[in-house]
Amino acid sequence: MVDDDRAPDRIPDRIPDGITERGRRWAATMSGHEDGEIRRAHADSSATIEAASPFGRLEREEHLDETLARGATRATGGGNRAVPEEPDRWRTCFERDRDRIVHGTAFRRLAGKTQVFVRPDDHQRTRLTHALEVAQVAASIARACRLNVALAEAIALGHDCGHGPFGHASEDALDPYVHGGYDHATWGADVVLEPLNLCRETLDGIRNHSWSRPAPITPEGEVVSWADRIAYLCHDFEDAVLAGVVTADQLPDEVAERCGRSRREQLHAFIEAMVRTTVETGVVGMDAGMAEALGAFRAFNYGDIYLRPASRAQATVVDRLLSELVEWYRADPARLVAAGRTFNADMDPAHEAVAFVGGMTDRFAQDRAVEHLGWERDTLPVGLAD
Repeated sequence: MVDDDRAPDRIPDRIPDGITERGRRWAATMSGHEDGEIRRAHADSSATIEAASPFGRLEREEHLDETLARGATRATGGGNRAVPEEPDRWRTCFERDRDRIVHGTAFRRLAGKTQVFVRPDDHQRTRLTHALEVAQVAASIARACRLNVALAEAIALGHDCGHGPFGHASEDALDPYVHGGYDHATWGADVVLEPLNLCRETLDGIRNHSWSRPAPITPEGEVVSWADRIAYLCHDFEDAVLAGVVTADQLPDEVAERCGRSRREQLHAFIEAMVRTTVETGVVGMDAGMAEALGAFRAFNYGDIYLRPASRAQATVVDRLLSELVEWYRADPARLVAAGRTFNADMDPAHEAVAFVGGMTDRFAQDRAVEHLGWERDTLPVGLAD
């Protein structure tokens, strides 16, 4: 620990007596270290920059307009929002969207939601780490192609906020209770993230990131569609190998010869193919050879990981558990109120029950099933079944 002669001896009144020397030194830095009229974070700090005018929103908007590719999405003022807002002094409209998503409840709950394995162990992905990896892939592609990185990141971070507990199995369970069916993409954009008043371009990218949906209206949205598939194929395969569900050698040669058998090799190959194709042709896409390898990779994951017998059996349990929870809350909306939800006579009980159950983490849903429905712990969805 640095010997801090400038750290004040005075400990704030609210800190209890009898703390350790380490605790005393920590408490003594509450207001930073004095350096004349300025406070610094570290006693030996020497970081300085040349004094200059700030690089605020307006300056960055101008910079982006000059440097982004023709056709890339420009950030303008407060953004195209359902409820107009005054522009931020420092952040572009898409940077504000990204920040709102990251600080939102739905995003935090992704940490407790299934990616592939329910209640993952310390090394397996959650729906949150998936979103972060999609954002990294999307930003790498967008930056290299001179697209709007902040918009790509915002879409990527928010793209799965509509997922219910236990992964894609929840969509089948919640489907009967939603007019037109439950789709995590549209539900996330139109229900879960609606209170954040995000920009039209961000919501569109989230709503249409699935390949079965209409194409997004921005090139950044299309980048995220590809980044999502690239990220989940590579990291789900890695997780399955580490969990012993498959071996690296099982990956078909037609895939491995083009992109390798490790996540690092695979991400590099697919990102490189995306950037090369997009900058050379102006079309957000991938050359046919690499796209076929990506498709073969997806087919392998579906057959050997996502739809293996243990996964299908688990999906049946998930369907019953979530259906019973929706029915329980729908039967008496007072139960929603008791759980902290707002409900009045103008609201649809089924919709509100789906919104509540769909927002649950795996653990919370399991606990509610035990508490309210009488489920036994050993009958709940399991993390990894042989």
